[in-house]
Amino acid sequence: MLAEETVHLGGLKGPTTMGLVKLLDDNEQRSTRGVYDFTMAATADELTPGLLRGDLDILAVPANLGAVLYNATKGGVRMAAIGALGVLYIAQKGGEPITKISELKHQTIYSSGKGTTPEMALRHLMVLSGMDIDADTDMRWTSEPAETIARLNAQEGGFALLPEPFLTVALQKTPGLQRVLSLSQQWDNAPGDSRLVTAAIVVSAEFARDNPAALDDFLKDYSDSVTWVNQNRPEAGLLIEKYGIVAAAVAEDALPGCNLTAIIGAEMKMAAEGYLQALYDQNPRSVGGLMPGDDFYYAPAQP
Repeated sequence: MLAEETVHLGGLKGPTTMGLVKLLDDNEQRSTRGVYDFTMAATADELTPGLLRGDLDILAVPANLGAVLYNATKGGVRMAAIGALGVLYIAQKGGEPITKISELKHQTIYSSGKGTTPEMALRHLMVLSGMDIDADTDMRWTSEPAETIARLNAQEGGFALLPEPFLTVALQKTPGLQRVLSLSQQWDNAPGDSRLVTAAIVVSAEFARDNPAALDDFLKDYSDSVTWVNQNRPEAGLLIEKYGIVAAAVAEDALPGCNLTAIIGAEMKMAAEGYLQALYDQNPRSVGGLMPGDDFYYAPAQP
């Protein structure tokens, strides 16, 4: 691929794409290493056909979707970077703030995402704490985070599992609501080297094979973008609003809780493999039926 050719990117609206906004803005100014065309989508179903057809080269999507696509294409997708660590938090309204997962025993917890990775992450952490989410808690499942917030608002106290940036919205609107537990921190405190991985950069294996220089340039541009976003929250909030992800006032407050990162190479494999194994152990379909092989993890020519 010639240097001036365009790399076609896609991303999901939300924390998955927040780390890209400086890259996108610099791309408009023609100051990135590569040249990029970007497609934003509300759901993964709007993006994955493009990757499979070859219309899109690189996607910012949930990490487990990368494994699903790897299996669906018989090894035709690679994970190139971890883009965000855990964005999930336990929020508490009223009462003495809890400090560990085990204190959720016998509590009512509101959450959306039944059967998806938020539930699976909480289940995993509860098992590590000697608990069973079904027997030891009263989970009240909602259709979306907005309903979770509304139901918590309607009562004097309680707990909710909320992702950023919805948690920031809830904190701004709900008197007495506190962020008490980071599932990412709880995961890091558990034995092992895995991380709670929210988002990943995935790339078609064909593109990675045929265009290693362009992919490595993208990873450098992406890493620079994430670093800038984390270090310049007010300005990053404006860019996040510019690209239609979330309002600047929400984005600025939510960014620290989004745990944006750009982890590549051996560290990426170590962090993601254990996370995917935790999902696989609960439901193999969550990673596409099989754990991905070592070739799933892209190793850049230059770290």
